[in-house]
Amino acid sequence: MARALVPDDDLRNRLVSDLNAITGRVATATLKAMDCRHAWVGKLEAEPRSWIGVVARAGIDGFVTWFADADESAADSANVFVHAPRSLLRRVSLPQTVELIRTTIDTFEEQVRDSFTEPDRSTLMMAIMHYSREVAFAAAGVYARAAEVRGAWDARLESLVMDAVVRSDADDQVLSRASTLGWRNGMPVVVAVGEAKPDHDAGVDELRHRASREGLDALVAVHGERLIALVTGPQLSSIESAVEVLGNLTDSFGKGAIVVGPIVTDLSHAGQSAREALVGHRAAAGWPEAPNPVAAEDLLPERALLGDGHARQQLRDRVYQPLASATGDLLLTATTLLDCGTSVEAAARALIVHPNTVRYRIKRIHEVTGFSPQNAREAYVLRLGITLGQLRANRSPS
Repeated sequence: MARALVPDDDLRNRLVSDLNAITGRVATATLKAMDCRHAWVGKLEAEPRSWIGVVARAGIDGFVTWFADADESAADSANVFVHAPRSLLRRVSLPQTVELIRTTIDTFEEQVRDSFTEPDRSTLMMAIMHYSREVAFAAAGVYARAAEVRGAWDARLESLVMDAVVRSDADDQVLSRASTLGWRNGMPVVVAVGEAKPDHDAGVDELRHRASREGLDALVAVHGERLIALVTGPQLSSIESAVEVLGNLTDSFGKGAIVVGPIVTDLSHAGQSAREALVGHRAAAGWPEAPNPVAAEDLLPERALLGDGHARQQLRDRVYQPLASATGDLLLTATTLLDCGTSVEAAARALIVHPNTVRYRIKRIHEVTGFSPQNAREAYVLRLGITLGQLRANRSPS
């Protein structure tokens, strides 16, 4: 390129000699201009500041080499960044790099205007314009490759974190890895499980972006055909709010149920939420009419029938134990009412009490368990919870 701008070898060699005489002055002026124009440069630590100086000097010397047009490989504009450590790319963004390139070009042009006369000045200014364009493209390429490498590494870290959560093995190392990915610890956490889209990568990226728009942090991974999302944010104050928020992310999942595990305090306890969400996702087929998303705790009957011991214990604790411990024959009333098809009048006749007494007891059953026998779904939960409790209570000691 430089040879096309200045075909005369003698003229080009003379200009190269003159440029070599001012490169030190240009480098010093460039660093001074960077400090003056960009306040963020002065806030950097000594090491990245020194590397900026190295890269700037490489760019200035690189222009002279490029202009000399003697060695095509040495004149490659990408060589400007070859010695820069990867850490510098993390400390200085691409927009900031563009600012520094522009400052270097402006300073170089000022020095050329002061040190050369026409027509040499115009020739060099044209050469600087061509070279700076190549350097800008080279910078974009360097950052693009770094982003690709970082993206692959981040995906690997994310997969390791999610594997640890699924195994309930979130130790300090896992917390550190999550922090590296931008995870904000100290907020409520839930795990959601659903089917993955056929295009796994697109679904994962879409879920991350949607979560970000909702003000949530999300780590996402595909396990087999399941899409697992680990989500945190201040909005997750209750399981109801978590289900509502995750309802805005349903389009990022494939077909089928999305099951939301219980809220836990932080990432180190996320294994519990993951376990219940995963079992709930397997059990969701047993309740085709379930809302979507659905909380794992709303699938206790299906999970219990699938062999989930935690779900069975929760049903005993939430249904049988409160009824058995309460006064007023609530357990007997609930059992009788369910046996009578939830008919108040039929239950009253079987219990030999007034129907209003049964109605009062129905209210008390709802108060102590959270479930009403007059709701078909909740009656099913009560029936299974009572059955599991009675089986445990009447089990012979081994």
